[in-house]
Amino acid sequence: MPVIAPVPASRPARARASAQDAGGAMAEGTAVEGTSVDFLTETYRAHYRSLLGLAALLLDDTASCEDVVQEAFIRVHSARSRVRDPEKTLAYLRQTVVNLSRSTLRRRILGLKLLSRPLPNVASAEEGAYEQLERDDLIQAMRGLQRRQREVLVLRYFADMSEAEVARTLGISAGSVKAYASRGIAALRTAMEALQ
Repeated sequence: MPVIAPVPASRPARARASAQDAGGAMAEGTAVEGTSVDFLTETYRAHYRSLLGLAALLLDDTASCEDVVQEAFIRVHSARSRVRDPEKTLAYLRQTVVNLSRSTLRRRILGLKLLSRPLPNVASAEEGAYEQLERDDLIQAMRGLQRRQREVLVLRYFADMSEAEVARTLGISAGSVKAYASRGIAALRTAMEALQ
């Protein structure tokens, strides 16, 4: 993107004429009530390209530069009564462009930091609801099993115990664990099919 070099500031003719008295000298003792809308607008129009160039030195895309310059005008327009010296209007515009450019860069950096973090492995709402229904069906089907079948299946598949550990925990043989597990799975499959 070509960088637009800032152009030296020249004061708009109408503003110069209004600030001078009939003799051509600056009127002494004149109280300025802030920058007028007309003067601010003329300054903005006269220096738009240089303000855009300033933003381009800090940012990397034209759209963001234009947004920053327009936002700067809006902010200075809102606070124009605080700009006591009209000569400083351009300086306020420039400073606001710099501050807004910095804010834009900070938001981008923060966004990049957040995007670089891995997203949590969370199921969508639909998947979560479906899993909850399946879990409820499974619990209901498990309740219909014989007590020993339920105990063997819970210890073997939910507690992830080996057959030998289940046998020791329940005080039964490893063969009995296999038999209860086999019959329990068959009964569970039948109950789940009935629920669906």
